[in-house]
This record gives sequence, structure tokens and C-alpha cells, in this order.
Amino acid sequence: MFGREQRKAKLLFGLSDVVITTLAFVLAMSIRSRLQTGFQFVFTRQDQLLVLGSTALFWVATGYWINVYGKLDSARIRTVFFDAFQQTSYGALALIVLVYTLKLEASRVFIGLYIALVFFFLLVFRVAARNTIPVVRRRFGALRYVLIVGVGDRARRLAENLETFHEFGLRILGFMASPDEPAPQSIELDREYRVFPVADLPAMLRRQVIDEVHFAVESDRLPGLEDVLLTCDEEGVTSRIAVDFFPHVNSQVALEKIGVTPLLTFSAAPSDELLLLAKRTGDVVLSSLAIVVLSPFLLFIALLVKLTSPGPVIFKQVRCGLNGRQFTFYKFRSMVQDAEQRMHEVAHLNPKTIVTKIPNDPRLTPVGKWLRKFSIDELPQLFNVLRGDMSIVGPRPAIPSEVAQYKLWQRRRLRMRPGLTCLWVINGRDKVDFETWMRLDMNYIDNWSLALDVKIILQTIPQVLGGKGAS
Repeated sequence: MFGREQRKAKLLFGLSDVVITTLAFVLAMSIRSRLQTGFQFVFTRQDQLLVLGSTALFWVATGYWINVYGKLDSARIRTVFFDAFQQTSYGALALIVLVYTLKLEASRVFIGLYIALVFFFLLVFRVAARNTIPVVRRRFGALRYVLIVGVGDRARRLAENLETFHEFGLRILGFMASPDEPAPQSIELDREYRVFPVADLPAMLRRQVIDEVHFAVESDRLPGLEDVLLTCDEEGVTSRIAVDFFPHVNSQVALEKIGVTPLLTFSAAPSDELLLLAKRTGDVVLSSLAIVVLSPFLLFIALLVKLTSPGPVIFKQVRCGLNGRQFTFYKFRSMVQDAEQRMHEVAHLNPKTIVTKIPNDPRLTPVGKWLRKFSIDELPQLFNVLRGDMSIVGPRPAIPSEVAQYKLWQRRRLRMRPGLTCLWVINGRDKVDFETWMRLDMNYIDNWSLALDVKIILQTIPQVLGGKGAS
């Protein structure tokens, strides 16, 4: 499905969730009003509107957040069930927080009924949508006619991909060949398509419906097709250019414009400004709250470090941040004062390559050993997060000397703001070998979403509190 159609589908599914939450709300209100529980059910109209409006927003926002709406018509039953459960769980949590924070007069029975009904209706609708939407598209969707310029391997690969959308109403009219391009009379894939000379395009545009023209030629042939592109532009026909000139590049591709100059952008890391802004906003809110709530504990740990060993309370070190920018990194000091000068004494104990992770490091202070085990020494990095040097979730910030030893593919981890926790923490912490650690960071970058960040944070808490995987 092309991006435009996918955006329409997401909008429609989002609106359907508004209808579902409203229906569940009305039904839950009706059932609770008829129940004889011994408690008077009082729920003002103002509170009803607040709860209904807020929960509809929660459910839809969560649906976009965990990308439920992008796969409703193609997901497996198991995935549909899991997504509906996950979305309902987040929505229910937000609803409960809202009710108890604002101290609304809402019955617990009503809340339970409402949440259960929303989940049930979501599940029923999405199972039905999964089976009926393709049928509706086939029978009632408008057909879209596409012409492909090019006859080589690139054009054939594009056509094979387009053929998968045949049931959604996409029809390939044929291929077009340049005058100097050797071409067969027809090309046979799942279906047989005629090959036309590119000079026939103006006449074809006049005598038949052509919704889109896709250019899939070698990059050196594009300048020679400028007149064809201009013809499409003048006719108002949508033109698309296949940009798989670098087949091994896995970056996200986007078209941007600076002044009148169009730029084709390849991004090997998340680049959605709105989502990254949401991530940064979450970082500021969470780090600020954590600093305020934990301030007595932070003062206690600072005093403990100061009284149990000579040296500064805070250990400072230069680390590499976003795109290699260097910043001052903060930790509670967990080692003796001259630990860095004594590195040569313990280097032979390091089981890892590049990074230094020494089990039962003799340079640790008695208090520092426990600070390390439960990652308490990392808490001052909340100030790094607040300043923007780091994020709550992201690849751990590396020392410049370590970065200098990275392989080329490993340097891509610098393209994401470093964090307090990431996938390697919930997959074994210090027990993870360096190569696996790097690949987990790549996995995080390639699959990043706000939902993934929340999942990592929630899984990090029990991992750290249990002291699992720390050396």
C-alpha cells in the first residue's frame, strides 16, 4: 500500500476507535446504572464528557504510537489480539491515572466494564476488518492505472512489487522503452505486459486513463527522460522515480527541499522530527520528575560516597554523544580515586574487547560495588538527560578511545542520542559480549519507536532492581 492510502487507512481506523470507545462508554454506563450493587452511581455529565474525551484520545494516540493502524488489514489473528490487548492496557492505565489524579466520582465497576467492553469491541472490529477490508477494496475501490518507464531489471523488480497490489485495484498498463534501449515486444511476469516506445506517451495520455507513471531506469538515463517527466508534469500525472541506485543501502529515503533545490535524503537512523521531539519531551519530563523524587536518595548516596572513600563524589568523564559530539558524563564515583591511573594493573582481567568491563574489579570501593550492582552510580546521568547530552533510552555513550576502535558498521550507533538503558541492558547487561551489544544497538536504531522505548524502560526496572547481569 502506498503512503497516501496508508495514511487514509490509519485515519479511518483512528476514527473507528473513537466510535468504539464511545459505544463502549455508553453501554458501560447503561449496564452500571441497572446494577444493584448497594452503592449509588453518581457520575456528573461534565465528568462523563471529560472521561469519554480523554479515553478516546488515549486509545487513538496509543494506536498510532504502537502502529496498530498500519497493519490491521494484514495482521495475523494472534497479532490482532496482542495489539488490541496492548492498546487497551495502555489506555486503561491512562484512564485509571486520570480518574484517581482528578479524584473523579467514577464507579470501579463502571471502569472495569468500560475497559472490558472497549477490548471486546476492538477485537471483534479488527478481526472483521482483517477479513472484510480487502474484499471491500477489491469490489468498491477505484482502479489505479500505472505505466512503467524502463524495461531493464530495475523496471521488472518494480513491476513485480506492484503486482502484489493487484487485488487492491492497481493495474499495470505496460512498459515504455527509450529509443536507444533494446526492448522486447512484451514482458511476462505474473501477467504479460506490452512494451511501448516512450514517444507514444503523449498520445497514450490523451486516449486512455493513466494515473501514474513510474520511472525505473538506470541513473544515467534519467537526464534523457527530462521531456517525458515534463510531459507528465504538464498533464498533471503523478510521476514516481525508483531510487534503488544503491541496492545495499538500507536507509530511510525522503525528499526534502532547500529553496528550489530538491534533495533526496538517505537516513540510516530515525529522522521523524515529531517523534524525536516527543522522545525529547519525554526525556525532559521523566528526568525532571526523577531528579525531584529521588533528590533525598541522591543526597544520601552522595554523602555515603564521600564518607566511605577519599575523592570526589561525582566521577566525570568525556564520552561521545549524538553524531560523535563529546560531552562530560556524570556518575557517582564507585572506584578508588586513582582508578584510571591504575588501569594497567587490571587490564589483563578484562574479558571483553574494546570496552572495559572487569568482573569484581579490585578498584571498586566497598560501597561502589553495590552502586554498580544496582546501577545506582548511573543516576547522576539524569542531569545529562536533562541537558540533552543523553536520552533515557539509547545506545550507551562510549569513550572516544573506544569509538576510535569501532568497525565502520559499529559507528552507526553514534547516530542516535546515547541513553541510560537500551536493549543490551534487558538482555543480560554486562554478560553480553561486545559484538552482540553492538548488534542490539543496531537493532534498536533500526526498529526504534516510542513504544519500544516504553517497553525497554519497563523491562529495565526489574532487571536493575534485581541486580541481574551486573559485574
